Parts: sequence; C-alpha cells; structure tokens
Amino acid sequence: MDDITKHYSNDEITVVWKPSLCTHSTLCWKGATGLKRVFNPMQRPWITPEGGTTAEIIERVDRCPSGALSYVRLEDI
Repeated sequence: MDDITKHYSNDEITVVWKPSLCTHSTLCWKGATGLKRVFNPMQRPWITPEGGTTAEIIERVDRCPSGALSYVRLEDI
C-alpha cells in the first residue's frame, strides 16, 4: 500500500490515519472499548470526529497499537 495519509477534522481535533501502518486491531471501533460513532469501517468516510468528544477520540487514538492513528488538537496549531 502506498504511503497515504488521511485527515479527518472537526472544530477541535484532526484525526490522522496512515493506512499502510494499520494492523486492523479493531481497538478503535470494536467491542466495549471501541467508539463506533467515530470509527466505523462500514461507512465512508470511516472516521467522523463529529461522532464523539475530543477526549473520547484521544483515548481511542492513544490505544492504537500500530501508530496508524494519531491526532492534532487544533488549539495547538
């Protein structure tokens, strides 16, 4: 897979996804710890930051074991 980087933003945060790094652990969206309102691989776009709070998004992104997901808080720019 190419070195593609995708950005998904709301008013507070931009979620950055690097598909080439993704190991499909499903920690971001599946099960009791997932946040399917934000991370839903059955939808396009599959990341919709409007579906959760900034704190919820940061918590899930920080769990990504591959480093495929990261974020930038827009207040830090």
